[in-house]
Amino acid sequence: MAIKQPEKVFASYVVDLMQSMGPVRWQRMFGGFGLFLEDLMFALIADNVLYLKVDAALRSEFEESGLRAFSYRKNGKEYRMSYFQAPEETLEDAESMNLWAAKAYGAALRAAA
Repeated sequence: MAIKQPEKVFASYVVDLMQSMGPVRWQRMFGGFGLFLEDLMFALIADNVLYLKVDAALRSEFEESGLRAFSYRKNGKEYRMSYFQAPEETLEDAESMNLWAAKAYGAALRAAA
């Protein structure tokens, strides 16, 4: 499946907002994008929606904020991954983006350990 130009523009915009964390980059994956810092995936973009990595320590914070988990359907079955939709304000404010993205990166570090 080809990635459309608006999706690349959105992914680049999100990565630009995250640059104060370090050299964040995107990579095409599964019809969307994986976002990486130091070769560790901590976020994904699917259908122009940003999802951040969560773990047990963060899950309740995302759920209490009313954010939904990333899921997909395959062979008639729904699968959920450990990524939740980023709060809307992260897309409008670099400081908010970096706060939430740093939490997601922490979850990715804990998962990799």
